[in-house]
Amino acid sequence: QVQLVESGGGLVQAGDSLRLSCAASGRTFGSRNMAWFRQAPGKEREFVGGITWSGSTYYADSVKGRFTISRDNAKNTVALQMNSLKPEDTAVYYCAAGATVVDGRWGSAAYWGQGTQVTVSS
Repeated sequence: QVQLVESGGGLVQAGDSLRLSCAASGRTFGSRNMAWFRQAPGKEREFVGGITWSGSTYYADSVKGRFTISRDNAKNTVALQMNSLKPEDTAVYYCAAGATVVDGRWGSAAYWGQGTQVTVSS
């Protein structure tokens, strides 16, 4: 079992930065792919960025160049640094563990956090 707890969301203005953090329980963190997904009101949940157990990173085209995902296996944490935020980045952001990656496409995860709200005003 893996428990995930996100933090760092909030209300910011367009162009600002935010850093989301996710703390994971369990001794298998280092062997799991980790990712961030988001869900805006009225929309389906979508992949934002992911980092494999070996450190390879992947991003959605909409955030490439603005967001950076990283992990600290010693601390069982994964972070999402979000720069140059836009109003369309407004969503609930979810930390996810155990997703599969096939040909660069990330599937659904085995474990999810409760989500943290990010609101970007124009």
